[in-house]
Amino acid sequence: MNATAGGYRIIENARLDARNSFGVAVRAPLLVEVTRSEALPELFHHAMPGDVRPLVLGGGSNILFARDPEGVVLALATGAIQPIGETDGATCVRADAGVVWHDFVLWTLGHGLSGLENLALIPGSVGAAPIQNIGAYGVEVRECVHAVEAFDRQAGIFVRLASEACAFAYRDSLFKREPDRFVVTAVEFRLPQRFTPRLQYAGLTEELASMGITDPPRASQVAEAVMRIRRRKLPDPAVLGNAGSFFKNPIVAETSAQALLAEHPDLPSYPSGDPATRKLSAAWLIDRCGWKGRREGDAGIAPTHALVLVNHGQASGAQLLDIARQVAADVHARFGIALQPEPRIVGARW
Repeated sequence: MNATAGGYRIIENARLDARNSFGVAVRAPLLVEVTRSEALPELFHHAMPGDVRPLVLGGGSNILFARDPEGVVLALATGAIQPIGETDGATCVRADAGVVWHDFVLWTLGHGLSGLENLALIPGSVGAAPIQNIGAYGVEVRECVHAVEAFDRQAGIFVRLASEACAFAYRDSLFKREPDRFVVTAVEFRLPQRFTPRLQYAGLTEELASMGITDPPRASQVAEAVMRIRRRKLPDPAVLGNAGSFFKNPIVAETSAQALLAEHPDLPSYPSGDPATRKLSAAWLIDRCGWKGRREGDAGIAPTHALVLVNHGQASGAQLLDIARQVAADVHARFGIALQPEPRIVGARW
C-alpha cells in the first residue's frame, strides 16, 4: 500500500539493516514511513487495527533487535526546524522528530544558539532525544527541552507536554516508560543566546587546550572538542555496528559506593543528584572484568571503550544480547552491581 499523498507510505517485508546502528539483519512485516505527523490519527484509527502496537523507530541508534520485530514498525521521516519565539535571552526552536540529532545541533550552533554543544555527534533523531533523555559530557537534553509534542494513542489526540510533565530522569522519561502510548512528533527547545561553557567533564578542558584554545571557548569550539573525543573513543557505526554506550552507569547507595571505593580507590564515581546515592563508572567495572576488546564470533566489546557493544560484521541480535548478558553477569559476580542496558531490546527480555 502506498499513501504518500496522505502523509505516509507502507512497505511490506521491509529490511531494517540500515535502520539500526548495530547493522543487525532483521525485517519488519510492515514498515510505515510517516512524512506528515498529521497523518497519525488516520493511521491509528483507520489504516491499522485498533489492537496494533507499532514499534516506533527513530534513527535506530538506541535499539537492539534480538529477533525480527512482530507487526508494524513506525518511522517518522519529518524534517522541519524553525524558531518559534524569544524570551529572557533565549530562543525557542521547534524541530520535527525525524530530524537527525547531530544535524540539529549543528543548526543551532550555526544560528548563534548554545546549550546542546556537549551533545554533539550523538547518533539518532530529535524525537528519540527526550525519550532517552540523552546525555554526554556533563549535560542532559532535559536541561534544554521546553516542551515535547506527541500523539497520545490512548486519548487519540495530539498533546504538548511541558518539560516538567515529561518526568525526566537519568536516561529515562515518561515516553520511555509508556512506549505504547506516546509517539513523539516534535520537540521544542529553549536555547540560550549567551553562551556559558560547561567544561566540568574530565578531558574537555584538556582537549580544548590541545586545540590551542586557552581563552574562554565559543560554543562551536566546545562542540568540536566533544566531537574529537567521541571520534577517538567511540567507533563509527557506519564502520563498526554499535549503539554507543550499551550500559548505564549504575547508581548505588552511598554506603555501597564508599565500601567499593575503599576497596578500589581508582573506581571513578560521580554525584548522582541525590546525596543518598552515587553514580559509578560502568566502563571501569567492565574493563576490570577483562571484557574490553573481547569478542565471540562477530559480537564483542569495542577495544577503545568498554561500554560499547559492537557488531564486527554478521552478528545476530541474539548473539549481541548474549555477550551483553555475560558482561553483566561477570560485573555482578565480582562487584555485586547489576548493570542495566541503555538501548531498548526488541524480541527478548534483559
